[in-house]
Amino acid sequence: MFQKVLATFGSGGAKIDARLLDRTVSPGRPLRGEVLLLGGEVDQEINGLSVKLLARVTLPDERRPGVEDLEFGTQQLAGNERIGPGQQVRIPFEVALPWETPISSVFGKPLNGMAVGLQTSLDIANSVTDPVDVDAAAIEPLPAQKRILDAFSRIGFVFREAVLERGRVDGAVQQLPFFQEIRFTPSPRFAPVFTSVAVTFLSSPSETQVVLEVTKRVRVSKSGGFGGRGQEFLGLFKVDHAALERVKWEPQLEGWLHEVAKARGIFD
Repeated sequence: MFQKVLATFGSGGAKIDARLLDRTVSPGRPLRGEVLLLGGEVDQEINGLSVKLLARVTLPDERRPGVEDLEFGTQQLAGNERIGPGQQVRIPFEVALPWETPISSVFGKPLNGMAVGLQTSLDIANSVTDPVDVDAAAIEPLPAQKRILDAFSRIGFVFREAVLERGRVDGAVQQLPFFQEIRFTPSPRFAPVFTSVAVTFLSSPSETQVVLEVTKRVRVSKSGGFGGRGQEFLGLFKVDHAALERVKWEPQLEGWLHEVAKARGIFD
């Protein structure tokens, strides 16, 4: 009896050990893994075993900034089962990644600022604490995303940081309740005009929407004085996955940035 009581508090109870089988994966592809369910010292009833895709996102409230972990996909692996003492059960799984899954790795290198992964949760009947296992996932960009990032590098922009923000992008078709911004330090050519350039990818099976947000330096602020917070400009274009290599993206990006860089008045 005492062992059963301890098991309800997690001591001597069932445990889980999840691992991902894919070193890297891309949006729209299945994330494969397996869960090892380890029986404890007593028989226990399992109400459910699930895996969830989680992303740590920044909240949009500037007055009370914070972060939260948002679920953006889940799969039930088991339910209403019994695990005996010392029993071991290996359960394989595949979780389909949404096409808008944020990138967390580029060419095998982690993208600073990203926390995207898989949470495995075991729901044990009459238990005070349930075992949880979290594994980071290396999400590599799609070919279209990789090509745009490469184009920015070729025209002299340098990666600065990546963030996930809760909310929606104006004028874009979006499925998830958050979006990723990959931020660059402008090249020497554009540094006198821009303070930053951010790229957001919103992909589907056939195309990727590329949203560019440029923060432009303000020479004279409307409230008087010089400088100021800067003006933000949004641009959006679509990359057809089937026609990716038919376009020279470096001059395309530079052309749009040059248009934004043009002075439009005394407050610009």
